This record gives sequence, structure tokens and C-alpha cells, in this order.
Amino acid sequence: MTTALTLTSGHRAGSAPTLIAAGEIDMSNAETFAAALAEALAGAGGTTLVVDLTAVEYLDSAGLAALFANADHIEVVAGPLLGPLLTVSGLADLITVR
Repeated sequence: MTTALTLTSGHRAGSAPTLIAAGEIDMSNAETFAAALAEALAGAGGTTLVVDLTAVEYLDSAGLAALFANADHIEVVAGPLLGPLLTVSGLADLITVR
């Protein structure tokens, strides 16, 4: 059974705008994830968007594609599950991964 994707965006005073994802990102919801990224980036006003993936349990190539498409404007916070995937895919060479 898949875990539903939840997306939360926000911006606290003095911190970078953030998009928090939880659950699974795959081809069934990658368009929703990409749209949330685009919306959060539009609201970021040209600053770097922090994409928090620490609660993401699964990320497939469709989710990676959404991240690659926005690599110039994002940094990612990832847990031990996704860190190696971001490195092997080459995304970690293009963006800051914490």
C-alpha cells in the first residue's frame, strides 16, 4: 500500500521559504509535486526554496525529474533513506543537499 503524498509550504520570518513533502512521490502524483514546487518557487520571490524530503518514504524517477527541473532554485533536506538516491542520481552534484 502506498502512503499518500502531503505537501505543505510556508515561509517563516528570517528563514527560507520551504516546501515540506511527506509520503511517497511517484508517477501517480509527480505532477502534483511539480505543481507544488512551481507554486512554492513563485512565492519564494527569487530566493532559494528549501524542499524538505525527510518524511518522504519513496521517490521514483518522476519525482526526481521534478527536482532536476528546478535544480537552479532549490536545496533539499533529505534523510538517510533518500540521501544515497540523490547522490547516485547526480542531483546532489547540482544542488545543496542537507
